[in-house]
Amino acid sequence: MRSFGKTAQLLTFLATILLVASSSQARPTHLFKVASLAPDGSIWATRFNDFAQEVLSKSNGEVGFKAYPGGVMGDDRAMYRKMQIGQLHGGGFTMIGIGEVVPDFRVLGIPCLFNSYEEVDQLSPKLIPRFQKAFSDKGLVLLSLTEVGFVHTMSTSPLSSLVELKKTRVWIPSGDPLNMIFLDTVGVVPIPLAIPDVLPSLQTGMIDTVFNSFYGAIVLQWFTKIQYISDLPFAYAYGAFVLDRKKFSRLSPEQADIVKNAAEKHFGLLINDSRKSNEESLQVLKDNGVEVVAAADGEKERLRAFYDIAVQKMTGTVFSREIFEESERLLAEIRAQAGNL
Repeated sequence: MRSFGKTAQLLTFLATILLVASSSQARPTHLFKVASLAPDGSIWATRFNDFAQEVLSKSNGEVGFKAYPGGVMGDDRAMYRKMQIGQLHGGGFTMIGIGEVVPDFRVLGIPCLFNSYEEVDQLSPKLIPRFQKAFSDKGLVLLSLTEVGFVHTMSTSPLSSLVELKKTRVWIPSGDPLNMIFLDTVGVVPIPLAIPDVLPSLQTGMIDTVFNSFYGAIVLQWFTKIQYISDLPFAYAYGAFVLDRKKFSRLSPEQADIVKNAAEKHFGLLINDSRKSNEESLQVLKDNGVEVVAAADGEKERLRAFYDIAVQKMTGTVFSREIFEESERLLAEIRAQAGNL
Protein backbone atom coordinates (compact mmCIF):
# COMPACT_ATOMS: atom_id res chain seq x y z
CA MET A 1 0.00 0.00 0.00
CA ARG A 2 2.86 2.32 0.89
CA SER A 3 4.43 1.59 -2.55
CA PHE A 4 1.12 2.30 -4.25
CA GLY A 5 0.83 5.64 -2.43
CA LYS A 6 4.29 6.71 -3.57
CA THR A 7 3.50 5.72 -7.14
CA ALA A 8 0.27 7.71 -7.05
CA GLN A 9 2.12 10.75 -5.70
CA LEU A 10 4.72 10.44 -8.46
CA LEU A 11 2.05 10.18 -11.14
CA THR A 12 0.25 13.20 -9.72
CA PHE A 13 3.50 15.16 -9.71
CA LEU A 14 4.27 14.23 -13.34
CA ALA A 15 0.73 15.08 -14.41
CA THR A 16 1.05 18.49 -12.76
CA ILE A 17 4.30 19.17 -14.62
CA LEU A 18 2.71 18.16 -17.94
CA LEU A 19 -0.33 20.33 -17.21
CA VAL A 20 1.83 23.35 -16.46
CA ALA A 21 3.93 22.75 -19.59
CA SER A 22 0.88 22.38 -21.84
CA SER A 23 -0.74 25.43 -20.25
CA SER A 24 2.41 27.46 -20.93
CA GLN A 25 2.40 26.35 -24.57
CA ALA A 26 -1.31 27.15 -24.94
CA ARG A 27 -0.90 30.66 -23.56
CA PRO A 28 2.26 32.35 -24.87
CA THR A 29 3.55 35.33 -22.93
CA HIS A 30 3.02 37.46 -26.05
CA LEU A 31 -0.05 36.48 -28.08
CA PHE A 32 -0.84 38.45 -31.24
CA LYS A 33 -4.36 38.19 -32.61
CA VAL A 34 -4.19 38.74 -36.37
CA ALA A 35 -7.03 38.92 -38.89
CA SER A 36 -7.21 38.82 -42.66
CA LEU A 37 -9.68 38.76 -45.53
CA ALA A 38 -7.75 35.83 -47.04
CA PRO A 39 -9.84 32.64 -46.80
CA ASP A 40 -8.71 29.77 -44.62
CA GLY A 41 -6.77 27.35 -46.80
CA SER A 42 -5.54 30.08 -49.15
CA ILE A 43 -1.84 30.49 -49.82
CA TRP A 44 -1.76 33.56 -47.53
CA ALA A 45 -3.33 31.61 -44.65
CA THR A 46 -0.97 28.68 -45.24
CA ARG A 47 2.14 30.85 -45.16
CA PHE A 48 0.86 32.69 -42.09
CA ASN A 49 0.42 29.38 -40.26
CA ASP A 50 3.97 28.35 -41.20
CA PHE A 51 5.24 31.71 -39.96
CA ALA A 52 3.34 31.42 -36.66
CA GLN A 53 4.61 27.90 -36.02
CA GLU A 54 8.22 28.93 -36.62
CA VAL A 55 7.92 31.92 -34.29
CA LEU A 56 6.34 29.80 -31.55
CA SER A 57 9.07 27.18 -31.87
CA LYS A 58 12.04 29.51 -32.01
CA SER A 59 10.73 31.66 -29.14
CA ASN A 60 10.26 28.54 -26.99
CA GLY A 61 6.54 29.11 -26.86
CA GLU A 62 6.83 32.71 -25.64
CA VAL A 63 5.50 34.43 -28.79
CA GLY A 64 2.34 33.17 -30.43
CA PHE A 65 -0.08 34.21 -33.18
CA LYS A 66 -3.77 33.44 -33.46
CA ALA A 67 -5.28 33.85 -36.90
CA TYR A 68 -8.78 35.03 -37.85
CA PRO A 69 -8.96 34.43 -41.63
CA GLY A 70 -11.74 34.82 -44.14
CA GLY A 71 -13.00 38.22 -43.04
CA VAL A 72 -14.52 36.95 -39.77
CA MET A 73 -13.28 40.16 -38.11
CA GLY A 74 -14.75 42.33 -40.86
CA ASP A 75 -13.14 44.22 -43.72
CA ASP A 76 -9.88 46.18 -43.56
CA ARG A 77 -11.52 49.16 -41.88
CA ALA A 78 -13.12 47.00 -39.21
CA MET A 79 -9.84 45.18 -38.63
CA TYR A 80 -7.99 48.44 -38.15
CA ARG A 81 -10.64 49.76 -35.75
CA LYS A 82 -10.30 46.58 -33.69
CA MET A 83 -6.55 47.06 -33.59
CA GLN A 84 -7.06 50.56 -32.20
CA ILE A 85 -9.09 49.24 -29.26
CA GLY A 86 -6.83 46.24 -28.65
CA GLN A 87 -9.22 43.54 -29.84
CA LEU A 88 -6.73 42.72 -32.61
CA HIS A 89 -2.97 43.22 -32.69
CA GLY A 90 -2.33 42.93 -36.39
CA GLY A 91 -3.66 42.09 -39.78
CA GLY A 92 -3.05 40.98 -43.30
CA PHE A 93 -4.38 44.10 -45.02
CA THR A 94 -5.06 44.86 -48.64
CA MET A 95 -3.29 47.91 -50.04
CA ILE A 96 -6.65 49.59 -50.47
CA GLY A 97 -7.65 49.12 -46.85
CA ILE A 98 -4.40 50.06 -45.14
CA GLY A 99 -3.81 52.81 -47.71
CA GLU A 100 -6.46 54.86 -45.90
CA VAL A 101 -4.14 54.83 -42.86
CA VAL A 102 -0.80 55.08 -44.71
CA PRO A 103 -1.57 56.86 -48.02
CA ASP A 104 1.95 56.61 -49.47
CA PHE A 105 1.66 52.82 -49.40
CA ARG A 106 -0.74 53.12 -52.34
CA VAL A 107 1.90 54.20 -54.82
CA LEU A 108 2.72 50.72 -56.17
CA GLY A 109 -0.94 50.15 -57.02
CA ILE A 110 -1.31 52.93 -59.59
CA PRO A 111 -3.00 51.38 -62.65
CA CYS A 112 -0.59 50.76 -65.53
CA LEU A 113 2.47 51.64 -63.40
CA PHE A 114 4.38 48.39 -63.96
CA ASN A 115 5.20 46.48 -67.12
CA SER A 116 6.42 43.29 -65.44
CA TYR A 117 7.12 41.46 -62.19
CA GLU A 118 10.81 42.19 -62.75
CA GLU A 119 10.06 45.88 -62.29
CA VAL A 120 8.02 45.14 -59.17
CA ASP A 121 10.85 43.08 -57.69
CA GLN A 122 13.39 45.81 -58.24
CA LEU A 123 11.32 48.81 -57.15
CA SER A 124 9.56 47.45 -54.05
CA PRO A 125 12.68 46.81 -51.92
CA LYS A 126 13.93 50.32 -52.61
CA LEU A 127 10.73 51.81 -51.18
CA ILE A 128 10.36 49.56 -48.13
CA PRO A 129 12.39 51.85 -45.79
CA ARG A 130 10.03 54.73 -46.68
CA PHE A 131 7.01 52.50 -46.12
CA GLN A 132 8.32 51.24 -42.77
CA LYS A 133 8.76 54.79 -41.50
CA ALA A 134 5.30 55.79 -42.71
CA PHE A 135 3.74 52.81 -40.89
CA SER A 136 5.77 53.49 -37.76
CA ASP A 137 4.51 57.07 -37.71
CA LYS A 138 0.99 55.61 -37.50
CA GLY A 139 1.87 53.30 -34.60
CA LEU A 140 2.28 50.23 -36.80
CA VAL A 141 5.07 47.81 -37.66
CA LEU A 142 5.29 46.78 -41.31
CA LEU A 143 6.66 43.25 -41.25
CA SER A 144 6.22 42.39 -44.90
CA LEU A 145 4.60 43.26 -48.17
CA THR A 146 2.27 40.56 -49.45
CA GLU A 147 1.43 39.93 -53.07
CA VAL A 148 -1.82 39.33 -54.90
CA GLY A 149 -0.28 39.80 -58.33
CA PHE A 150 -1.29 41.58 -61.50
CA VAL A 151 -5.04 42.03 -61.77
CA HIS A 152 -6.98 41.78 -65.01
CA THR A 153 -10.36 42.99 -66.19
CA MET A 154 -12.89 40.16 -65.85
CA SER A 155 -16.40 40.38 -67.25
CA THR A 156 -19.56 38.65 -68.38
CA SER A 157 -19.11 39.91 -71.94
CA PRO A 158 -15.93 40.14 -74.06
CA LEU A 159 -14.06 43.45 -73.63
CA SER A 160 -11.18 44.45 -75.86
CA SER A 161 -11.28 48.25 -75.65
CA LEU A 162 -12.03 51.18 -73.36
CA VAL A 163 -15.07 51.99 -75.49
CA GLU A 164 -16.56 48.60 -74.61
CA LEU A 165 -15.55 48.96 -70.95
CA LYS A 166 -17.56 52.19 -70.67
CA LYS A 167 -20.73 50.29 -71.53
CA THR A 168 -20.42 47.91 -68.57
CA ARG A 169 -21.21 48.07 -64.85
CA VAL A 170 -17.72 48.17 -63.36
CA TRP A 171 -16.88 47.34 -59.75
CA ILE A 172 -14.16 48.90 -57.66
CA PRO A 173 -13.39 48.26 -53.97
CA SER A 174 -14.94 50.68 -51.52
CA GLY A 175 -12.46 53.32 -50.38
CA ASP A 176 -10.25 52.91 -53.46
CA PRO A 177 -9.28 56.38 -54.72
CA LEU A 178 -6.65 55.07 -57.14
CA ASN A 179 -9.05 53.20 -59.37
CA MET A 180 -11.85 55.69 -58.81
CA ILE A 181 -9.72 58.53 -60.19
CA PHE A 182 -8.25 56.42 -62.98
CA LEU A 183 -11.59 55.10 -64.21
CA ASP A 184 -13.19 58.52 -63.89
CA THR A 185 -10.40 59.89 -66.08
CA VAL A 186 -11.09 57.16 -68.62
CA GLY A 187 -14.80 58.01 -68.56
CA VAL A 188 -16.07 55.03 -66.56
CA VAL A 189 -18.43 55.48 -63.59
CA PRO A 190 -17.63 52.55 -61.29
CA ILE A 191 -19.75 51.00 -58.53
CA PRO A 192 -17.90 50.82 -55.18
CA LEU A 193 -18.57 47.68 -53.13
CA ALA A 194 -16.86 45.81 -50.31
CA ILE A 195 -15.15 42.62 -51.45
CA PRO A 196 -17.69 40.28 -49.74
CA ASP A 197 -20.47 42.00 -51.71
CA VAL A 198 -18.94 41.35 -55.13
CA LEU A 199 -20.09 37.79 -55.74
CA PRO A 200 -23.74 38.47 -54.80
CA SER A 201 -23.65 41.58 -57.02
CA LEU A 202 -22.33 39.54 -59.95
CA GLN A 203 -25.11 37.03 -59.34
CA THR A 204 -27.82 39.69 -59.44
CA GLY A 205 -26.33 41.63 -62.37
CA MET A 206 -25.71 44.75 -60.31
CA ILE A 207 -22.17 44.60 -61.70
CA ASP A 208 -20.77 42.69 -64.65
CA THR A 209 -17.10 43.71 -64.70
CA VAL A 210 -14.52 43.23 -61.94
CA PHE A 211 -10.76 43.32 -61.40
CA ASN A 212 -8.83 40.47 -59.79
CA SER A 213 -5.86 38.18 -60.12
CA PHE A 214 -6.43 34.75 -61.66
CA TYR A 215 -5.97 33.01 -58.30
CA GLY A 216 -8.13 35.57 -56.50
CA ALA A 217 -10.99 35.01 -58.92
CA ILE A 218 -10.97 31.31 -58.04
CA VAL A 219 -10.51 31.66 -54.27
CA LEU A 220 -13.37 34.17 -54.05
CA GLN A 221 -15.52 32.14 -56.47
CA TRP A 222 -15.94 35.07 -58.85
CA PHE A 223 -14.95 32.84 -61.76
CA THR A 224 -18.35 31.13 -61.49
CA LYS A 225 -19.99 34.31 -62.81
CA ILE A 226 -17.47 35.73 -65.28
CA GLN A 227 -16.80 34.40 -68.78
CA TYR A 228 -14.06 36.65 -70.14
CA ILE A 229 -10.66 38.01 -69.06
CA SER A 230 -8.64 40.76 -70.72
CA ASP A 231 -5.06 39.74 -71.54
CA LEU A 232 -3.83 43.23 -70.59
CA PRO A 233 -2.88 43.60 -66.87
CA PHE A 234 -4.68 46.54 -65.30
CA ALA A 235 -2.68 47.06 -62.10
CA TYR A 236 -0.44 45.39 -59.53
CA ALA A 237 -2.25 44.32 -56.34
CA TYR A 238 -0.55 43.74 -52.99
CA GLY A 239 -0.99 44.14 -49.27
CA ALA A 240 0.82 44.33 -45.97
CA PHE A 241 1.34 42.18 -42.88
CA VAL A 242 1.15 44.70 -40.06
CA LEU A 243 1.39 44.56 -36.25
CA ASP A 244 0.57 47.06 -33.53
CA ARG A 245 3.81 48.86 -32.69
CA LYS A 246 3.05 49.24 -28.97
CA LYS A 247 2.46 45.51 -28.49
CA PHE A 248 5.39 44.60 -30.70
CA SER A 249 7.67 46.83 -28.58
CA ARG A 250 7.02 44.56 -25.58
CA LEU A 251 9.02 41.79 -27.24
CA SER A 252 12.66 41.39 -26.33
CA PRO A 253 15.15 42.28 -29.10
CA GLU A 254 15.74 38.57 -29.65
CA GLN A 255 12.02 37.84 -29.92
CA ALA A 256 11.48 40.78 -32.27
CA ASP A 257 14.24 39.46 -34.54
CA ILE A 258 12.63 36.02 -34.58
CA VAL A 259 9.34 37.54 -35.73
CA LYS A 260 10.96 39.78 -38.35
CA ASN A 261 13.13 37.01 -39.78
CA ALA A 262 10.26 34.52 -39.94
CA ALA A 263 8.03 37.09 -41.65
CA GLU A 264 10.72 37.88 -44.22
CA LYS A 265 11.20 34.17 -44.90
CA HIS A 266 7.60 32.99 -45.14
CA PHE A 267 6.05 36.02 -46.80
CA GLY A 268 8.96 36.12 -49.20
CA LEU A 269 7.98 32.58 -50.17
CA LEU A 270 4.39 33.82 -50.53
CA ILE A 271 5.46 35.86 -53.56
CA ASN A 272 6.61 32.70 -55.32
CA ASP A 273 3.45 30.91 -54.20
CA SER A 274 1.29 33.73 -55.53
CA ARG A 275 2.89 33.81 -58.95
CA LYS A 276 2.83 30.05 -59.33
CA SER A 277 -0.81 29.96 -58.21
CA ASN A 278 -1.76 32.67 -60.70
CA GLU A 279 -0.12 30.74 -63.54
CA GLU A 280 -1.92 27.54 -62.58
CA SER A 281 -5.20 29.38 -61.98
CA LEU A 282 -5.25 30.82 -65.49
CA GLN A 283 -5.30 27.29 -66.86
CA VAL A 284 -8.04 26.33 -64.39
CA LEU A 285 -10.10 29.29 -65.56
CA LYS A 286 -9.65 28.27 -69.18
CA ASP A 287 -10.61 24.71 -68.32
CA ASN A 288 -13.82 26.09 -66.82
CA GLY A 289 -14.76 27.87 -70.03
CA VAL A 290 -13.39 31.34 -69.32
CA GLU A 291 -11.98 32.95 -72.46
CA VAL A 292 -8.98 35.29 -72.67
CA VAL A 293 -9.70 38.32 -74.83
CA ALA A 294 -6.87 40.14 -76.60
CA ALA A 295 -6.79 43.91 -76.23
CA ALA A 296 -7.51 45.87 -79.38
CA ASP A 297 -4.62 47.51 -81.22
CA GLY A 298 -3.41 50.65 -79.50
CA GLU A 299 -5.30 50.07 -76.23
CA LYS A 300 -2.13 49.85 -74.15
CA GLU A 301 -0.99 53.21 -75.48
CA ARG A 302 -4.41 54.75 -74.83
CA LEU A 303 -4.32 53.52 -71.26
CA ARG A 304 -0.87 55.02 -70.81
CA ALA A 305 -2.14 58.41 -72.00
CA PHE A 306 -4.89 58.30 -69.36
CA TYR A 307 -2.27 57.27 -66.80
CA ASP A 308 -0.43 60.56 -67.16
CA ILE A 309 -3.62 62.58 -66.64
CA ALA A 310 -4.86 60.47 -63.72
CA VAL A 311 -1.52 60.56 -61.90
CA GLN A 312 -1.59 64.36 -61.91
CA LYS A 313 -4.92 64.19 -60.05
CA MET A 314 -3.66 61.59 -57.57
CA THR A 315 -0.34 63.18 -56.68
CA GLY A 316 -0.52 65.25 -53.53
CA THR A 317 -3.97 63.93 -52.65
CA VAL A 318 -4.03 60.12 -52.83
CA PHE A 319 -0.32 59.88 -52.01
CA SER A 320 2.46 62.40 -51.49
CA ARG A 321 4.35 64.02 -54.32
CA GLU A 322 7.59 62.87 -52.67
CA ILE A 323 6.78 59.15 -52.78
CA PHE A 324 5.54 59.35 -56.37
CA GLU A 325 8.56 61.28 -57.65
CA GLU A 326 10.88 58.85 -55.86
CA SER A 327 9.05 55.90 -57.41
CA GLU A 328 9.14 57.42 -60.89
CA ARG A 329 12.86 58.21 -60.60
CA LEU A 330 13.74 54.71 -59.43
CA LEU A 331 11.53 53.07 -62.06
CA ALA A 332 13.16 55.16 -64.79
CA GLU A 333 16.58 53.98 -63.59
CA ILE A 334 15.42 50.36 -63.54
CA ARG A 335 14.09 50.60 -67.09
CA ALA A 336 17.21 52.37 -68.30
CA GLN A 337 19.38 49.60 -66.88
CA ALA A 338 17.17 47.01 -68.52
CA GLY A 339 17.39 48.82 -71.84
CA ASN A 340 13.63 49.41 -71.97
CA LEU A 341 13.73 53.16 -72.62
